Amino acid sequence: MPPSLPPEVRDRLRSGAVIPAMPLALTAGRRLDERRQRALCRYYAAAGSGGLAVGVHTTQFAIRESKYGLFQPVLALAAEEMDRADARSRQPLIRVGGVCGPTNQAVTEATILRDLGYHAGLLSLSAVAGDDDQAKLAHCRAVAEVLPLVGFYLQRAVGGPDHSFHFWRSFAEIENVVAIKVAPFDRYRTLDVVRAVVESGRDDLALYTGNDDAIVHDLISPYRFPVGSEWVERRFVGGLLGHWAVWTKKAVELLEACHAATSGDRPSTDLTIALLRQSAHVTDANAAFFDAANGFAGCIAGLHEILRRQGLLEGIWCLDPDEGLSPGQREEIDRVTRSYPDLNDDAFVAEHRDDWLSG
Repeated sequence: MPPSLPPEVRDRLRSGAVIPAMPLALTAGRRLDERRQRALCRYYAAAGSGGLAVGVHTTQFAIRESKYGLFQPVLALAAEEMDRADARSRQPLIRVGGVCGPTNQAVTEATILRDLGYHAGLLSLSAVAGDDDQAKLAHCRAVAEVLPLVGFYLQRAVGGPDHSFHFWRSFAEIENVVAIKVAPFDRYRTLDVVRAVVESGRDDLALYTGNDDAIVHDLISPYRFPVGSEWVERRFVGGLLGHWAVWTKKAVELLEACHAATSGDRPSTDLTIALLRQSAHVTDANAAFFDAANGFAGCIAGLHEILRRQGLLEGIWCLDPDEGLSPGQREEIDRVTRSYPDLNDDAFVAEHRDDWLSG
């Protein structure tokens, strides 16, 4: 019998949460900076995040390489900090760990996550991209036997494969799938996933946006599809985002505003219009952080730069010495920081940073 989500975690996941995809804190020698890694975990918990995703793209896939050996240490460190946060909170953090590779590797990683107390695995399918739908689904089912799954539709620009509507329709029928992160950066493919979930009848399966170019649009849009003689509506309830690894307290406020705008029988028109205006600002900021102008080459370093400016990271170092900011990216980050001061949480971080870095 595969493990299931604890009821309080299941309820929090379904109601919607901010789940930052955690970056990797490194020293100038490109070794794990444990003090700053712990500070990041404390920041996300204090900012009001509903969970944390670790070992995902933003944490750098290279942590799995034997020459670094950081996969289990980083996951264990984050689990320790989430234990501490849970001890101080009435609601547990949703613990999501990245799972990737061919089936044997993915099952091994899922087992490590389960043993460390993670609730679900965010399953990358890049390693099985060339397989047909049936082989992909067999891969997913094998991992789901070990750990509840969060599906992941990753955009092509950073290595994500395309998946058919029929794949997502069958994927939604896997009993131990608890959510899907939809991040193809493509409206057509986003609709494929939502329609597949609607047609599956899985009203217990949570939809999380990973579409960094359309965060607010996803969170306030009603998605309606006909099923038989009925119209069924679904919404994205939260986000599992690298973008939300920075300026996180403001992301929590944004999600609360999106929920407020769409709750009840008569959503607030004024609030929705204000959010649509803000949506363009969020996307503009994301373009700078994620280096959209250069095919997302500097997406991880861009997030590091924000955290460096706030004093949470010492530098922007990545495991790959050739990975850094693209030409002009720093200036773009300067521009969006000046243009949208209401999006940053610099004051909040400055007030608590020293406490997070101590102990």
